Amino acid sequence: MKHHDQVADAFGSTAAAYLTSHVHATGADLQTLADSIQATPGATVLDMGCGAGHASFAVAPHAKSVVAYDIAPQMLETVAAAARERGLDTIRTQQGAAETLPFADASFDWVISRMSAHHWHDVPQALKEVRRVLKPGGRVLFIDIAGSDHPLLDTHIQAVELLRDGSHIRDYRGDEWIALFEAAGLKASIRERWRLPIGFDAWVKRMRTPEPRIVAIQSIWANAPDEVRAYFNVQADGSFELDALMIEAH
Repeated sequence: MKHHDQVADAFGSTAAAYLTSHVHATGADLQTLADSIQATPGATVLDMGCGAGHASFAVAPHAKSVVAYDIAPQMLETVAAAARERGLDTIRTQQGAAETLPFADASFDWVISRMSAHHWHDVPQALKEVRRVLKPGGRVLFIDIAGSDHPLLDTHIQAVELLRDGSHIRDYRGDEWIALFEAAGLKASIRERWRLPIGFDAWVKRMRTPEPRIVAIQSIWANAPDEVRAYFNVQADGSFELDALMIEAH
């Protein structure tokens, strides 16, 4: 199975769980997205890797139009149904990969993405596409889990993420993100960083992680050096904290 298919498959089967996930449905970052879009009257918005649609739902009341874009058709069905239920008629869905955006040049005032890019097969190519579909003066807000600046910490978090979800590629560090955006011709800066508490049971259940992989994650946390366990605030039940960041670019 190719990686793109793996992502679509993994998230297609878990779409409903992501719609109701507390971690995904809440957060100050959603308010920041809404406020940013609201400051651009009549904004056209692209939500890349929209997942269950939480970012789209947050910005839709303040935008002229929102395209919820994702590789998993079942996710898009979930988004379309939830948008109808919430009366958000400015949202339309479109299926596809981040690396090949089926939109004309200079189509959007804003491109946003939340908790998706760590699954993208080719981030440099996806960001070139972002640059292409942005209008002159257009802006970007990306939110994602962050890799760690220290290799010891970074290796542990990437390993745990991959075991939990076989479609995971990489949580990029802040400096990596800035370099990736700049290589695509976009000026980027980190707007915010925060910690995200992760309840272990809900985290693996949401992704339907197979039991042997759950055991492996528990083993990694149990045997990690003290400084790793302290940094990620690993609890007895396997719950821990992730680093998240918000990057803005133009």
